[in-house]
Amino acid sequence: MSGDNGRQPLLEGRNVSKFFGGLAALSQVDFAVYPNEVMGLIGPNGSGKTTLFDCLSRVQKISEGQVIFKGVDITDKKPYQVAHMGLSRTFQVIRVYRKMTVLENMLLSRQYGGQGLLKLFRPAPEETEGRARELIKFLLLDSVIHEKAGNLSGGQKRLLEIGMALMPDPDLILLDEATSGVNPTLVETIKDRIRELNTTYKKTFLLIEHNIHFIADLCSRVFVLNYGQKLAEGTPQEIMDNEAVIEAYFGAEGG
Repeated sequence: MSGDNGRQPLLEGRNVSKFFGGLAALSQVDFAVYPNEVMGLIGPNGSGKTTLFDCLSRVQKISEGQVIFKGVDITDKKPYQVAHMGLSRTFQVIRVYRKMTVLENMLLSRQYGGQGLLKLFRPAPEETEGRARELIKFLLLDSVIHEKAGNLSGGQKRLLEIGMALMPDPDLILLDEATSGVNPTLVETIKDRIRELNTTYKKTFLLIEHNIHFIADLCSRVFVLNYGQKLAEGTPQEIMDNEAVIEAYFGAEGG
């Protein structure tokens, strides 16, 4: 698939389907994410958004269809292989090591994917620690660099998780509800950091988000899932004006 002025997608889903027994959690979902864009993924609760992320990051096996990343079919690859290729993600439920410090979390995250437990206990190379400290400063966490992650606020934990996803220097980051449980001030911080990573550092994002204003401020395109199927795709304004999308949201979540 090509589009977006003829550019090739960085990530592409072709007829992606996922079945749990007889239930279709995803059904023939097509989409493309292009280099250096921020794309949104929205939909009512239970529409299949996180399941799609699980399929893209290979946490879940795809029942049917293909996923192409950087021109390579990753449909049957293992999660650590996809991570090595430059695809990173966060999770809807924050995953940090609560009894370790912010810096320790960042250093541990460099050891992604099946490289052996012994490496987790080796001293970090100087350049790795330097990168961790730079990211911690960039994410405005330098004041809590030696604080245990379990003592951080919800927003700080989200920022730490984003930092951990950035440690391997990925090309594409999948963010699953980055603003969930975060106070409004830190929501703006997260938004600013994503925008800076995209515009200055050319990072590509696909993000799941319920905060439609967050999506509208950041995303050039949005696609919508409903009951595991692609319902619509377009600019944020086109999506907000789409009657089928309005019905899906307010019909499913409004009462």
